[in-house]
Amino acid sequence: MAAKKKSAKKLKVTLMKSMIGRLKNHQASVRGLGLRKIRQEVIVADTPENRGMINTAYYLLSVEEV
Repeated sequence: MAAKKKSAKKLKVTLMKSMIGRLKNHQASVRGLGLRKIRQEVIVADTPENRGMINTAYYLLSVEEV
C-alpha cells in the first residue's frame, strides 16, 4: 500500500507589537518563528513546536491559516 502524503497545514504569523521590554523567553519564541520587525509576516508549518512558540507570545502575534 502506498501511503498518501497529506498537505501540511501552514500558518501565516505576523508580529503586531514590539518585543522591547518583554520576557526573554517570549522574545526567543518570536525569534524562533523567524520574526524580527513589526508587521513582518512568515509562513510556518502547523506543528506542535510552532504552536507552542505562538502560544507563548500570543499577545504579540496575529495568526491566520493559509
